Amino acid sequence: MTTTTAPTAPAVAPEHRPGVRRPSLLRLTAVELRKLSDTRAGLWLLITIGLVTAVIVTLQLIYADAADQTFASFFVPSLLPVGVLLPVLGILSITAEWSQRTALVTYALVPRRERVVVAKLVAVVLAALASVLASLTVAAAGTLIAGATGGAGRWEFDEALLLNAVVFQVANVLMGAGFGLLLLNTPLAIVTYLLLPTVWSVVGELVPALRGPAGWLDTGRTMEPLFSSSLAGEQWARLGVSLLVWLAVPVAAGLVRTLRREVA
Repeated sequence: MTTTTAPTAPAVAPEHRPGVRRPSLLRLTAVELRKLSDTRAGLWLLITIGLVTAVIVTLQLIYADAADQTFASFFVPSLLPVGVLLPVLGILSITAEWSQRTALVTYALVPRRERVVVAKLVAVVLAALASVLASLTVAAAGTLIAGATGGAGRWEFDEALLLNAVVFQVANVLMGAGFGLLLLNTPLAIVTYLLLPTVWSVVGELVPALRGPAGWLDTGRTMEPLFSSSLAGEQWARLGVSLLVWLAVPVAAGLVRTLRREVA
């Protein structure tokens, strides 16, 4: 009997594949910036913000007195309506993941949810800075037109007003994002953000015992000095306390909820 021995296969070394690099915060932020205009609601909101800024300056060119047609006079009035719309953009940037059911994909690709949330917050802050730049651009165009059509066309502008405008718009958009993180539902977050501070402002005005705390917690009051060129120390303190309540607390609590919520 003849025995045949099968040749032994050579040992194959295990293949070492390079690890998958996680996306950088810069790349995540770029993705979140693109998401701001990917949805129809987000796109039209951005368009509306630009149109509102242009319309306000146009109305001032038509109806404002010639002496009031200055760069600062064009710039300041455009901040308030844009500041009302920016928080909605912040809410949409957060809640869209859950309302459009993309959270499962997003958090599967980036398991560390806090990195996604940070990227979203950075994206909305950049959008707020872009809104300030848009207001500056439209105000400059209005000043040029005013100077050519008989208006004052003066370019006097206090640099402190620019810092105040940045603080105002960034705080507004982050407050909206905080409510979005806390509630994770678009209609509920928008209604709550618009209704709750308004109710608190009315109650603080009507109830004498609450007028003192309202001076520290009502963002309508604490943010009003930002439209002037300078703020005193107490005004900054009041602003800081109100933002701690309406911005920092919702963002912190919302981050905890987002990290713990089950993605279904």
